[in-house]
Amino acid sequence: MVSVYDIVEKAAKTGKVDKGVNEVTKAVERGIAKLVVVALDVDPKELTQHLPILSEEKGIKFVQCDSREKLGISVGINRPTAAVAVILEGEAKLDSLE
Repeated sequence: MVSVYDIVEKAAKTGKVDKGVNEVTKAVERGIAKLVVVALDVDPKELTQHLPILSEEKGIKFVQCDSREKLGISVGINRPTAAVAVILEGEAKLDSLE
């Protein structure tokens, strides 16, 4: 099983990703995101609670991960990030997620 972090990392290196709630929200609204990943340890939860609904409306795959810290590292930044959108998957295999 490929972890969501592996997919995000590969997409960040070989494709294009947007990081942060605002950038991810814009990508989803524009319909250019292929995958949205949101960390479960976001506080307050209100920051990201619109993303699953928005993703579903736009038909974009949505997954959650456990750690903002790990999500930030997998996307190649040295700080935690609450949300990541994969715009171009590059070599990442999005369909390897359940």
